[in-house]
Amino acid sequence: MGETRKIAAILVADVVGYSRLAGADEDRTLARLRGLRSDLIDPTIVVHHGRVVKRTGDGLIVEFRSVVDAVRCAIEVQNAMAVRNAGVPADQRIDFRVGIHLGDVVEESDGDLMGDGVNIAARLEGIAKPGAICLSEDAYRQVKGRLDVAASDLGPTQLKNIAEPIRVYSLQVGAPAVAKPESAATASAPKQRSMLASLIAGIAALILVAGGIWYFLAGNRTAPVIATAPAEAAHLSIVVLPFANLSGDASQDYFADGVTDNLTTELSRIRNSFVIARNTAFTFKGKSIDAKQIGKELGVRYVLEGSVQRDQNRVRVNAQLVDAETGAHLWAERFEEDVADLFKLQDQVVARLGNALGFELVKAEAGRSVRSKNPDATDLDQRGWALVWQAIPQPMPQKQNTYLAARSLFDQALKIDGDDADALAGEALTYDVEYAFFPSSVATDYETKIIGQADRAIALAPQTEEAYYAKSQYLAMTHRADEALRAAEAGLAVNPNSARLYGVRGAAEIYLGRFEPGISDEQQSMRLSPRDPIIGLRHLELGAAELGLGHFDAAAEEYHKAIDTGFVNYLPYVELAIAHSLEGKPEEAKTALAEARRLNPKLTIQWMKDHSLPPRDLETLRKVGLPEE
Repeated sequence: MGETRKIAAILVADVVGYSRLAGADEDRTLARLRGLRSDLIDPTIVVHHGRVVKRTGDGLIVEFRSVVDAVRCAIEVQNAMAVRNAGVPADQRIDFRVGIHLGDVVEESDGDLMGDGVNIAARLEGIAKPGAICLSEDAYRQVKGRLDVAASDLGPTQLKNIAEPIRVYSLQVGAPAVAKPESAATASAPKQRSMLASLIAGIAALILVAGGIWYFLAGNRTAPVIATAPAEAAHLSIVVLPFANLSGDASQDYFADGVTDNLTTELSRIRNSFVIARNTAFTFKGKSIDAKQIGKELGVRYVLEGSVQRDQNRVRVNAQLVDAETGAHLWAERFEEDVADLFKLQDQVVARLGNALGFELVKAEAGRSVRSKNPDATDLDQRGWALVWQAIPQPMPQKQNTYLAARSLFDQALKIDGDDADALAGEALTYDVEYAFFPSSVATDYETKIIGQADRAIALAPQTEEAYYAKSQYLAMTHRADEALRAAEAGLAVNPNSARLYGVRGAAEIYLGRFEPGISDEQQSMRLSPRDPIIGLRHLELGAAELGLGHFDAAAEEYHKAIDTGFVNYLPYVELAIAHSLEGKPEEAKTALAEARRLNPKLTIQWMKDHSLPPRDLETLRKVGLPEE
């Protein structure tokens, strides 16, 4: 009959009160569920190596290779749901219950699962509280000591239609924090602040895309490290320094940089790791800096460095791991593969590194599910991404020409391999930048070019971080903050160390008036990339959040920090003028506005109206002295 009996980790989940939600608004409830599946649930299941066995309308049954994967997947989804439900009325929230069991199952020839393993997981889900996860004793035994959340022992529990009582443990995760009572100052803050914060986040999204902020920054200024000291280094904290190009041909730098980028991405996907972002790591390129100094500055325990040498169709990589506390070399190894097997080589490096550090690693499965097997397409991808990064510090119109050159390379790669997820994501990102900065004179369907190609890249390779980034940015720019938030969350499920995705999620949260979560995300983005060239934008968004909370002095401080990083655009001065005015400092407000007008001579009330500033903020600027036309 084609049956197979095996031991498996089974996760069962469903929506609490689905009938009530559907009865109130069935179409909206179904649309929300579809969005959750595509943006959060399905990508998270893929990341943790799960297989959806069956969908049951408002729920699903998923098989995992291990209980650890199942529990991590459940925790990630429940935590993400807590964030999404923040501020949503209780009767409109979508909450999940989850049950997980490790037991004997029978797999049918069509892939369906039957048996006590499935039945027990389903009964555990039925007794779980909203937002919680219930584990059987057999499942809990596998993850005990590995959990980041407390487990409550519910004792032996009689489950419906299960003969013997089963000991049950409950994990209460994802519960939102209790809101702090408003202070008198906050309570009296003008309500338009949430509108202003929304606008600032929207404008910030326009200038954030793909490092385009450099158009507004001092050209060759090195972004300073954030003033706050890094937190104590996490156990699995690491920076991948740019690998040296030993080919003797400077034109091959892009290849060494590509290997560095991909290694950073692979390491970033490891659960509970802390990996410094590419933009900060590359500020050390070509410099001889002591590993202990880097570790202290960035707050990491390990430094990975090495070299790349490409010889026609072969590539050799030398990698070494350094203890940032002592400077001691912990591990070194040499790898060699055909260029066509570049990703295999990178998986080998990451896997060996994982063994050296002694932590669980997903190894080759951490890689993208669809990778171009054609070395020509892979080479074009890397050349294209090298140009994307190269464009960051360039002024217009050079920036425009560089992005168009990158798009040409991605387009060539897609002609060789139409299912190349890297090329699809890269092309989507170039259209993202074009939409923001230099819209084509030819009619362009940006929705298809950006959302369509990003979604296709994600469908082909759910771990393509750049696709989530391009998608979330475009959604933010087109005033779809809720969708932008979901896209960023889905990307963070893939890469929990993405400074860029924390930044765009923070901007979306601030846009929606969720200021405290937005502040947390912006700070995490800065910690992951403290030398990032767009660090000024982080401070600008933090200022918008503080302004929204009515903390005018804190907002002014953040705007000053943005300016100090070299952020020479008029925008922080406009916001500084508003903050000072609301703070009762009219002279400081006038000084800030004068500098804003020097940087943008077109700045008037009418100009601000054309750029959709909330009316009440216009009134504040009138009081400060901004002319009508």
